[in-house]
Amino acid sequence: MPKIRIVDVTNRDGEQTARIVLSKLQKTVINLILDEMGIYGSELGFPLSPHETNYINSNVELTRLQNADGEPVIKHLRLEGWSRAVAADVEAALARTELTHLNLSISTSQQMLEWKFRGKFSREDIIKMMTDAVTAALEGGCTSVGINAEDASRTDLEFLKDFGLAGKEAGAEILRYCDTLGYDDPFTIAERMAWLAREVQMSLETHCHNDLGLAVANSVAGAVATCEAGQDAYINTTVNGVGERAGNADLVSCILALKYSSGLAGKGYLDEAIDTTKAYKLARYVANSFGLPIPLNQVGVGANAFAHESGIHADGALKDRHNYELYAFEDLGRGHDELSKTGREILTGQHGGAAGLEYVYSHLDLAFRDGEHAREILNLVQYANLSNQQPLTEEELRFIYHYPEMARRLLTFTP
Repeated sequence: MPKIRIVDVTNRDGEQTARIVLSKLQKTVINLILDEMGIYGSELGFPLSPHETNYINSNVELTRLQNADGEPVIKHLRLEGWSRAVAADVEAALARTELTHLNLSISTSQQMLEWKFRGKFSREDIIKMMTDAVTAALEGGCTSVGINAEDASRTDLEFLKDFGLAGKEAGAEILRYCDTLGYDDPFTIAERMAWLAREVQMSLETHCHNDLGLAVANSVAGAVATCEAGQDAYINTTVNGVGERAGNADLVSCILALKYSSGLAGKGYLDEAIDTTKAYKLARYVANSFGLPIPLNQVGVGANAFAHESGIHADGALKDRHNYELYAFEDLGRGHDELSKTGREILTGQHGGAAGLEYVYSHLDLAFRDGEHAREILNLVQYANLSNQQPLTEEELRFIYHYPEMARRLLTFTP
């Protein structure tokens, strides 16, 4: 049976959003939590960018490095890089990084050909550039390649078919259907992607933006239509729906729609590896890292997602939660009390010292071997705080303690 898998793009498309940024340590922790949650893949960044090199290679190493339990630190998450579908870019990206999956992107709509490329490239040129890039990726050591049709929702379907078939013949495994401007609706994307899946006979991936508020609905509709046409589907998401302009398809919303909506519950399309109990942890971490509070009404993870004030609603929820809740808050990793200190609080950061560091780590049940070990961790914590520009979280402090050399690389930039 065809399956729907999630490829989260928070660390690539989400992070390229105007006005917000993530440190390399924060991007790494996001990958760790995505892996805990059983998400299939993370498009973790731009391998052509020099400032991403240490981060990308460190994360690839985490898929091989064993933790204290003898398991890889990143167990399941497929790390994917994004590149323009230009052979020279691909060659340079693979010379810098150890990635084995690349997504190669090029514009395909007539609008983009005429007004982005200014008529410089024909449709034939676009296909040749893409196939040359696929060849370069496979010859450069990639074990799998995806091809991205940017502005696919405004691209002629026959050309999308030609684009997909050419990429498939060159060795690409996945065709990404990019609704770059959020132009589709659930009906058009389902019809178009079902037709493409039948004609091209390869896995399809949705990449939907939220300009019309339809990114989640479009992603689910396109993915389900692909499965019903006999092909595996992938959905690109971001945590909390962050993304350019009005955002991307929200990860939690897509998962819950596939699990609980009236026509899809029990259908079995969604990847069974996903553990939704990590959803709240992930949402909170990403919100804190971006400095963007989770909206009150955010699906599943917002403060009001399980709040009831109306007398009728409160009465119904207390009698049986199914009266006013489609899913349980425990399923999203919620239900615990969150406490904030109102008295003395000891933090550690760029101006911290040994006593404060020892105090903070003692509350994580972590001790230092000796003074030299403490000084090493303190140095890294100071630089990490400087990089994040905000207090370090428990996840970050633990990562620095257990993988100091990896943390050092994540904090190293060469201009």
